[in-house]
Amino acid sequence: MGRDITDPSVLRVMGEIQRQDFVPAAYEAQAYDDGPLPIGLGQTISQPYIVALMTQELHLNHDCEVLEIGTGSGYQTAVLSRLAKKVYTIERLAQLSESAQTVLKGLGIMNVEFHVGDGSCGWPQPRTFDRVMITAGVPNLPQPVTEQLAEGGIIVAPLGYGGVQQLMAFEKKGQKLIEKMLCGCRFVKLIGEHAFDETED
Repeated sequence: MGRDITDPSVLRVMGEIQRQDFVPAAYEAQAYDDGPLPIGLGQTISQPYIVALMTQELHLNHDCEVLEIGTGSGYQTAVLSRLAKKVYTIERLAQLSESAQTVLKGLGIMNVEFHVGDGSCGWPQPRTFDRVMITAGVPNLPQPVTEQLAEGGIIVAPLGYGGVQQLMAFEKKGQKLIEKMLCGCRFVKLIGEHAFDETED
């Protein structure tokens, strides 16, 4: 791992969560390579470095409630769950959500609430979150999601229109979002009303 991942809590949790639990059997031998892997349905599990970087940039503590857009395999969800009070995670593909729920339950992770639906619309019930992580590429921050970010809260998301996005962190200060550029990255696109249309290339 290493590189610029310096938060000891993030490094500890990344060491505790076994990535092989979240990848298809065909890819178990590559579970600890530092690269993305297919998880089916056109989706991927992010490379460990990016998971660690995004987690570190959220500056989590055990009082934080986190909204995760894009449950995927549940790997990132599991990492967040060990550092936050509670994780609320949205996945548009029911099959992936159900698989992630099974894995997390098997690991004894109970502080996660799952929802199947359009993550670009935010959590279905009105509420605010201390932190938000978007684990798929978006053209811009979805407005319903930013509206659910609490004052002083942080969003980490990959932004961009092409195959390569820019990983960004945003801190909410009143009506402004103070942005910080992190690095280039490649994520599958977030499909939704306030993100990409399913027919877009």
